[in-house]
Amino acid sequence: MQERMKNPALSVPGAMQALIDLSKAAQHGIPAGLRDLINLRASQINGCSVCVAGHARDLKAAGESDERIFAVAAWRDAPYFTEAERAALALTEAATRLADTSDPVPDAIWHEAARHHDERALASIVLAIGSINVWNRLNVTTRQVAGQAW
Repeated sequence: MQERMKNPALSVPGAMQALIDLSKAAQHGIPAGLRDLINLRASQINGCSVCVAGHARDLKAAGESDERIFAVAAWRDAPYFTEAERAALALTEAATRLADTSDPVPDAIWHEAARHHDERALASIVLAIGSINVWNRLNVTTRQVAGQAW
């Protein structure tokens, strides 16, 4: 696989810093491990090899077990995740797959996430989902290659 062009965020003045700032803002209010689970799951859905590899590596470096990392794609059927993590992963899937249903983020998913996360954490989760989806779309569209530095 060969990239189509360098990452667009590197070509447009201020874009990379804006994306980095958005990603950093999403870190407030949730643990880094939860943010990385969100990032990994959205990246799996979107088929972003750069982000799947990077976020799996981040989780491993932070001490996450192989079982949890490997099971993120099948979190519903794996015993390794807390109810709060499951609620965040369900919200991640819904907000990543907006066009798949007429009610993309059903009240049941939202209310379950809100049951486990206060408003600040929920806001951070929503920002994290939005941020990783931007990164995924840039990388997939331009065919960025996992393991290559920008």
